[in-house]
Amino acid sequence: MFFSRSKNLVGLDIGSSSVKAVELKELGKGRGYQLVNMGIEPLSPEAIVDGAIMDSGLVIETIQRVFSANKIKGSDVAISLSGHSVIIKKISLPVMNPEELAESIQWEAEQYIPFDIEDVNIDYQVLDGSRSGGEGNMDVLLVAVKKDKINDYTSVINQAGKNAAVADVDVFALQNAYEVNYDPSPGKLVALVNIGAAVTNITIIQHGSSIFWRDISVGGNHYTDALCKELNMTREEAEMAKRGGHSEAPTDRVMSITDAVNEQVGTEIQKTLDFFKTTSASEAVSQLQLAGGASQTPNLTSYLANRFDTPVELLNPLRKIQVNERAFPPERVEPMSAAIAVAVGLATRKAGDK
Repeated sequence: MFFSRSKNLVGLDIGSSSVKAVELKELGKGRGYQLVNMGIEPLSPEAIVDGAIMDSGLVIETIQRVFSANKIKGSDVAISLSGHSVIIKKISLPVMNPEELAESIQWEAEQYIPFDIEDVNIDYQVLDGSRSGGEGNMDVLLVAVKKDKINDYTSVINQAGKNAAVADVDVFALQNAYEVNYDPSPGKLVALVNIGAAVTNITIIQHGSSIFWRDISVGGNHYTDALCKELNMTREEAEMAKRGGHSEAPTDRVMSITDAVNEQVGTEIQKTLDFFKTTSASEAVSQLQLAGGASQTPNLTSYLANRFDTPVELLNPLRKIQVNERAFPPERVEPMSAAIAVAVGLATRKAGDK
């Protein structure tokens, strides 16, 4: 199920460049969460391409490694998906009771899903604030994911000895991580921008609800590819250089290349925000919160702040989560924090809830 919120699950974020796992303990109503365990393991770039698993053996090994290396004992996991195989729509339907909605949702979904309805798994949720009785319409959030993509991911998880108890969507997991850690002002529009290796997930939050979602095909690989091409670097050298690490290439040359890619990333984000503005009656976005491994690229935060003339911050997915610094010293946690936002959001999920 895509909207499940019972025992906490291990948040398992299988990205195209790494596998992240986060385990949280809920401390009781209103008391938040405590970090139990976390880890990141790099994944070979040929293992997952454009969201499709190309080498299941590599993915299975990496999942097993992130669990064993960090002594994560839980076997029930929450995963998330994104990209072209995922469709998210907010639709307006006549008010009906839950039984009527369950009976009619497949037929309603066919009008909005660009895939054969037999080829997708569908989930839905009536949005808070929608009409729940009487005359009029209600807003329903509809999510469809291609069955073959879900099957590919659950298959490698099962072969790694784990159980996928919940399947979510990246943008909703990102929203969960944000809501656990931040108290946004009423009416304030915040864009959450998760810049992964191959895909950037964008969701716009207002009044505690997502009102816009989009995945764009730009990410950290653009920096790596540009550095490899322009400076004849290996991928390993480029990965280090784009994070501001030691490189034999002149620093000003590296910065010039990453700044050019920053502009490409900014242009794609701009297109998304412009589209939101033209299709929504809402106010303009008043803040950007960046997450994802590529969000730490030098100069990216300041570039986006200048381009959009709005505050831009790095989302801290552990901001309000209790962290034992003896078990998780800051020098270990801080380099990981940008990359684990989706995994943290997934770790707040529970099996069996709706």
